[in-house]
Amino acid sequence: MIGILALVFAGLAALLHVYIFVLESVRWTQPKTWRVFGIVDQRTADATKPMAYNQGFYNLFLAIGALVGVVVWIVGGIGDPVGRTLLCFSLASMLAAALVLITSGRKYVRPAAIQGTLPLIGLVLTILT
Repeated sequence: MIGILALVFAGLAALLHVYIFVLESVRWTQPKTWRVFGIVDQRTADATKPMAYNQGFYNLFLAIGALVGVVVWIVGGIGDPVGRTLLCFSLASMLAAALVLITSGRKYVRPAAIQGTLPLIGLVLTILT
């Protein structure tokens, strides 16, 4: 049961990071999106677009790692060492990114909590499996 919950939380963390990729790399210059990230105007959104585009792909790659880990773990059976290792690495990387975000200032605590909660739960459950 713990293994199934680990897979569910890992999958949710991956989906969240795909969504963040879409926001940062695809929709960054749309006012609805840049306001979510605290960007004050279109000029600033346009100026920061290359940075956001790059950052979005980091999130996508973390999501892909977690999704591949989920698939390998399911195919190899719960407890498969390759899938489990890939999940631990991907989820720990997501969690580390959230912790780094907190160091950027107090206003980033909420986004870091959103970004880091699912990977934290998934990582703990994966380790306990």
